[in-house]
Amino acid sequence: MDRDYGLENRKYVIGGVAVFIVVVYIIRLFTLQIMSDDYKKNADSNAFLKKVEYPARGVISDRNGRLLVYNQNAYDIMVVMNEEKGRLDTVDFCQSLGITKEYFEKRMTEIKDRNKNPGYSPFTQQMFMSQLSEKEFSVFQEKIYRFPGFYVQRRSVRQYTTPYAAHVLGDVAEVSQSDIEEDSYYQLGDYIGKQGVEKFYEKQLRGEKGMQIMLRDAHGRIQGSYMNGKLDRRPVPGKDLTLSIDVKLQALGERLLEGKIGSIVAIEPSTGEVLCMVSSPTYDPRSLTGRKRSKAHLALARNPWKPLLNRSIMGMYPPGSTFKTTQGLTFLTEGIITPNTMFPCHHGFYCRGLHVGCHGHASPINLVPAIGTSCNGYFCWGLYYMLGNRKKYKTVQDAMNIWRDYMVSMGFGYKLGIDLSGEKRGLIPNAQYYDKAYKGSWNGLTVISIAIGQGEVLLTPLQIANLGATIANRGFYYKPHVVRKVQGEPLDTAYTRKHYTMANHRAYDYIVAGMRRAVLAGTCRAANSPYYEVCGKTGTAQNHGQDHSIFMGFAPMNEPKIAVAVYVENGGFGAEYGVPIGALMIEQYLRGKLSPESEKKAEAFQHRRISYGAANR
Repeated sequence: MDRDYGLENRKYVIGGVAVFIVVVYIIRLFTLQIMSDDYKKNADSNAFLKKVEYPARGVISDRNGRLLVYNQNAYDIMVVMNEEKGRLDTVDFCQSLGITKEYFEKRMTEIKDRNKNPGYSPFTQQMFMSQLSEKEFSVFQEKIYRFPGFYVQRRSVRQYTTPYAAHVLGDVAEVSQSDIEEDSYYQLGDYIGKQGVEKFYEKQLRGEKGMQIMLRDAHGRIQGSYMNGKLDRRPVPGKDLTLSIDVKLQALGERLLEGKIGSIVAIEPSTGEVLCMVSSPTYDPRSLTGRKRSKAHLALARNPWKPLLNRSIMGMYPPGSTFKTTQGLTFLTEGIITPNTMFPCHHGFYCRGLHVGCHGHASPINLVPAIGTSCNGYFCWGLYYMLGNRKKYKTVQDAMNIWRDYMVSMGFGYKLGIDLSGEKRGLIPNAQYYDKAYKGSWNGLTVISIAIGQGEVLLTPLQIANLGATIANRGFYYKPHVVRKVQGEPLDTAYTRKHYTMANHRAYDYIVAGMRRAVLAGTCRAANSPYYEVCGKTGTAQNHGQDHSIFMGFAPMNEPKIAVAVYVENGGFGAEYGVPIGALMIEQYLRGKLSPESEKKAEAFQHRRISYGAANR
């Protein structure tokens, strides 16, 4: 009898289909029970309520213990979508929170939108509304039992005691998706430092979250802590910060720069601690708190005068004649000049048809009076002879790179490494820079303007202040920093290590003498004081419009407590704005207050305004 192969084949086909279906079911069961946590979340959601307990963020004080930033209780409304399930009396709910039905519906849709809320799960708490005040919360709390699926999460929000130091303090805002991706600590609705020390010291300030696990009954009602709280984690408070900032000095600086664009930076030379960091225009840090923070921040970001820009570390400017101190140090140490070397200056530097102008003073002149009178000719001749010295340097490129090395050792051309984000490095040109710019054909005359802090040289106000601190220390500096102490932690050794320059100690003595002469009988006479010896150097940086006014100095001369840099855009000569403002800052810090006469000067500067065009924005 012949075999029925068709029937036999059908048997295998039916068996194969049956096996395929069984395999599909097994894979699906494996996926649901092992690979997916949806059932686990659902089960956990039915049995437990896991409440995140947020730690108190560390408070921030100034160097004298004055509280600057603290925490205030606020309340977030959270929702578990799987529990809400449309059972809500939306009219009552919206009235309790003072919101419209349209806002409610829009917010619920946003929460479920996985594009806007990638971490969405219907089984976990999601942020519905943030930062309710005590008054708003008390109204809602009385009715919360009527709103299934909604919970209150208590946390703290930042408050500021003064309107000062916004750029140093920074602010706190809700995390972005990129913040969550970078650090698994955060989830949607959390807060993070966005600027200033709030950002730089985020991990110290934020603390560690806690967790409270509550047990539900079959109807979803809370029955108490699970296992009597054995699995709960208490939150760990953030660490407090003590800043190096003197808020009274900061307040004076902000007063003096009202209506002006510029910066004031003061440093304690013996530690590198930043005593004040003023950037103008500024803003009130209290405006960036609460639910209106986003709107206020957007307005500041769109402001054409850029109040969010921290010009102290982000502004790059020609340092003008303050830079002559670095040239004197370099020329002395390299043996290009001696303290008694005389150069002519007949209203400027004249060489091979090139003229760099200068104001009238005695000629010829040596180093100390050249610093005191801010002679352009002297330092132009010094650079000309250094770059042209073929006995000491084989090529102009070799000489230029040696010059560059001196500048870098003094803290220029690279970030100083302050404990704030956004610091710029400035610009110190080298031989390769000029080879590219002039196709290899250049000499000392081509780049002569760098000798007087013009041309391609750019520094930040922080770098200029650090120059003052380095001269005050006679040849070394500490990395500037705005945080003096982190609770329970030693100060990072990066801020306690001395950085020595290439210039020798003896060279600094002559520069200090020149800066003292500038105060006694030169361009900084307005900084002179009967109470302490001030050393200073003016700067007037050329600009497309009105020149920039600059001052760099320190006091007292032999036991320096403060080094300060003042930079006022379009302020004219250094003696017009830079010197008197610098003198007031030094007096405030060293004497603790201004004299009645100085207070009148401060009020006058506070109300002086400089007219700026659109190009300065």
